Amino acid sequence: MEAIELFGITIHNVTMAEAVEGVRRLLAGDGKHILVTPNVDHIVRLSRDAEFADAYRRASVVLADGMPVVWGSRWLGRPLKERVTGSDLVPLVCGLAAEGGYSVYFLGAMPGVAEAAIGNLKRRFPNLRVAGCYSPPFGFERDDAENRAIIERLNAARPDILFLGLGPAKQEKWIARHVDVLNIRLALCIGAGIDFAAGSLSRAPVWMQRAGLEWLYRLLREPQRLWRRYLIEDTAFAGILWRERGRLRAAHVSTHVE
Repeated sequence: MEAIELFGITIHNVTMAEAVEGVRRLLAGDGKHILVTPNVDHIVRLSRDAEFADAYRRASVVLADGMPVVWGSRWLGRPLKERVTGSDLVPLVCGLAAEGGYSVYFLGAMPGVAEAAIGNLKRRFPNLRVAGCYSPPFGFERDDAENRAIIERLNAARPDILFLGLGPAKQEKWIARHVDVLNIRLALCIGAGIDFAAGSLSRAPVWMQRAGLEWLYRLLREPQRLWRRYLIEDTAFAGILWRERGRLRAAHVSTHVE
């Protein structure tokens, strides 16, 4: 897949259809792979969190999940084709799995949510093979015994595809730490994708998604949980954009001088 360098990471420059085809090729090949979907929140965290950045470097596929990231790429003169969200990938990859005979596992979300998501996806894709699901307790990532138990669960289930809905940074760090001991082909970090598949969270209207306002829709739905992230922390993205613009201009001048 074509890729470009932006914000200190490699982002694959693909359409949704090309992303799904890339997933198909990975599943048909050898090795273990991680798929991540950076949005503005991720870009800001990457600039501050070394472990998160290291986790991103372990990823085989990096897809821009967020219209501001796409708009920023265009402003910087390195345009991404389109937004490719983890939430949209869930049903598409499940359809691919049902067609190809691959099994899936859902790790994350609140108790009962993954089961609801599985029910919805099975109705849509009757041939979908579900290896299992599990909702880890709060703070599980700091509990060595719980982490060992999760690894044992997953290796007993042996899913081809692992969907991780553990929240930003936590899911990427967790899979980067443990992928080498897991019997999987592909892990997708999908944030709230399990909740959306279950219907426990609703997506923003399409016009808001296209206008880059999905963050506002989610903020209005969950203000106490999200206000700090969207209204304070993520404003640092503007500074990151300006620094990236300066870096690219300097690189351009240096190339031409040489």
